Amino acid sequence: MAIKIHALLCLGLVLSFMSMASAISGTATYYTVYVPSACYGYQDQGVMIAAASDALYENGAACGRMYRVRCTGPTNQGVPQPCRGEVTVKIVDRCPSPGCQSTIDLSQEAFSAIADPAAGKINIEYNQV
Repeated sequence: MAIKIHALLCLGLVLSFMSMASAISGTATYYTVYVPSACYGYQDQGVMIAAASDALYENGAACGRMYRVRCTGPTNQGVPQPCRGEVTVKIVDRCPSPGCQSTIDLSQEAFSAIADPAAGKINIEYNQV
């Protein structure tokens, strides 16, 4: 019995490292007007949502994808320790270039869940779930 528990713990540890290793670095900002969206028009998709930069949007293929986003640190001197954790968001919109200033533009609520909104822009790690 002890061997089975030990094996399960080791497997869990390996899987957690694999998840962290597959995370992609980027930046996040936030927005406050959620409808209409490029993916769903005027349909309400809740508040744990995000807009994808052109690199992620893939001409709409990203619509509906879920991403786990974790704050890793500040991008400026204003808020030296903005991070609070991680959040899972659904891609519902496009953050088009050249105006898009981040990899993922989170809803204000999603950004607030992982970082101090006063930071405005943060470094993140993200992966599709």
